[in-house]
Amino acid sequence: MSRAVALGVLALLGALPSQALEVSDAPTVSSHSPRTGAVEVKFGGYKPRIDTEEGLKDTPYKNTFGGESMLLFEVELQRYFFQRFGSAGLGFSAGYAEKYADTLTEEGEAAEEKTALKVLPLKLNALYKFDYAAFRWGVPLVPYGKLGLIYMPWWSNKGDSTQVVEGRTAKGGRWGYGLTLGASFLLDVLEPRLARDFDTDLGVNHSYLFAEWTYAEVNNFGGPGLVLSSRHWMFGLALDY
Repeated sequence: MSRAVALGVLALLGALPSQALEVSDAPTVSSHSPRTGAVEVKFGGYKPRIDTEEGLKDTPYKNTFGGESMLLFEVELQRYFFQRFGSAGLGFSAGYAEKYADTLTEEGEAAEEKTALKVLPLKLNALYKFDYAAFRWGVPLVPYGKLGLIYMPWWSNKGDSTQVVEGRTAKGGRWGYGLTLGASFLLDVLEPRLARDFDTDLGVNHSYLFAEWTYAEVNNFGGPGLVLSSRHWMFGLALDY
């Protein structure tokens, strides 16, 4: 009997190293490969503040489009240059939004052709993400901020052609600046092993869901003309690589 017990103890001890190895090999947030940047895909509602232009006696955007927001789609590429107490770097984004409405005749009836406003926001941002707590202690929320320069080409169509208003073509570009504040939720904490496989197979270090709010002044830095400023929310998916 004592010999059988001894053999059982030896078998148990022999199994412990392999089990310990399996546990220690489990992926953690900090075990991912080095990062160089990120890509973000996001959607939100963009409502240009056209009707706030000084000197206007009417509300052209509200009268034409009912004051509703445009659906804005953006893609942002980021590059990190600092990754010690958080991540800091530069980002460039390009987006697109459009809004259609009925064209009214002189009698106030809807015409067959539509009126459209289209914008293409381009942004260059300096950014900082406080992801130190996420990678060091596993806190899944990552607050961040962006500050940058905006250039927004725009054009307005009537039917298939660009509108002409008072002898001028309805298109151009406006400069401005924007401040963005947001928070990301680190999805790695939900499935750590799957996140590690995602990194090994595709080179994606971390993935996030995020929400951000942007304060944008796009009016040629206070100059006269069309105001494309906005205060809007965006929601999306971010991938570190």
